[in-house]
Parts: sequence; C-alpha cells; structure tokens
Amino acid sequence: MKLTEKRLKSDYAFKGRILNLRVDTVELPNGRTSTREVVEYAGAVAVVALDEQGNVVLVRQYRYPVGRELVEIPAGKIDRNEDPLECARRELAEETGYRAREWQSLLRFYSTPGFTSEHMHLFLAKGLEAGEQAPDEDEFVEVRKVPLSEAVAMVERGEICDAKSIVGLLVASRVYAGSTTI
Repeated sequence: MKLTEKRLKSDYAFKGRILNLRVDTVELPNGRTSTREVVEYAGAVAVVALDEQGNVVLVRQYRYPVGRELVEIPAGKIDRNEDPLECARRELAEETGYRAREWQSLLRFYSTPGFTSEHMHLFLAKGLEAGEQAPDEDEFVEVRKVPLSEAVAMVERGEICDAKSIVGLLVASRVYAGSTTI
C-alpha cells in the first residue's frame, strides 16, 4: 500500500517573517480526506563547537514558546539562498563569539516532521578561536563551556532538553570518541 498523501487544497492561515502556517486538505491513501496544518520554515543549522580540551560551547537563553531558559548548542535559521555551512559559521560567531578553523557536516534531520518542514543541518566545529559576540538585538545569550561528557550527562539528566542539542551532543560524542558510525 502506498502511504503518500495527495494535497488537494492549500490555504495560508498566517505568513510571517520567519515562518508560514499552511492548512492543507489532503487525500489519504484510503481515498478519504483530512486536514494537515504545516509550519513552513526555511531550515536551520546547529553547531557542536569543541575546543582543544574537549569542552563544548553551550548557550543559555530564554525560549518564549516553552516559557523557560534552555541550555542548547548554538543554532539559527538559514537565510534565503544561504549556504548551510556559511550559516553555521555566522551563527556560531554571532551567538558565542567563537570562530572555528575546522568544520565537519555530521548529519541532516527533520526537527518535527509531524507539523513542520524544518530541516536541520548539524555541524561539528573545532579549532576554536574566541572573539566578540554579536547577537541579534532581540537575542540575549549567555555562553558557557563544559566538557562534552558533562554535556551528555546534562542530556541524560534532562537539563538539556531540546531535540537539536540532544541529537548534536550525542552524535558528536560518538564522533569525538572515534566511532565511525552515527
């Protein structure tokens, strides 16, 4: 049986600066119809930045949708026609002040495919050089470094609880430990 759903109709409920909300009527594999709400999002990058001592650069910031401060890996939205690696370099520098000499693409994944088209590009950055933060004017970010093993322990204790950071830290810890498989 084919599992594909065919879009029959689309209406935009909202068009915003960083995302759009589309409501689609679809034909299901069994011939019936249903509604799908889709958040269109350009895509994003996330960066696991490791220094020479094996410390990872984390950011702490208030996340309004969940109503609390979160500890995360640096990340951000890809601008229109922007290369994901260039976006990763820009976001790391803006949020943390760090620049990296070495970059490795770790993987790409959908953040929440049940309702959004967001596609994340995950990078590992090494050979860090400190610099000045340049966050957006509405962005308040505290930077801290912790050993990668401690960041993984923070994931396990539920102290780091956003998907991109969990994926990034667990994958990077395997790569850092020398595992060839993700």
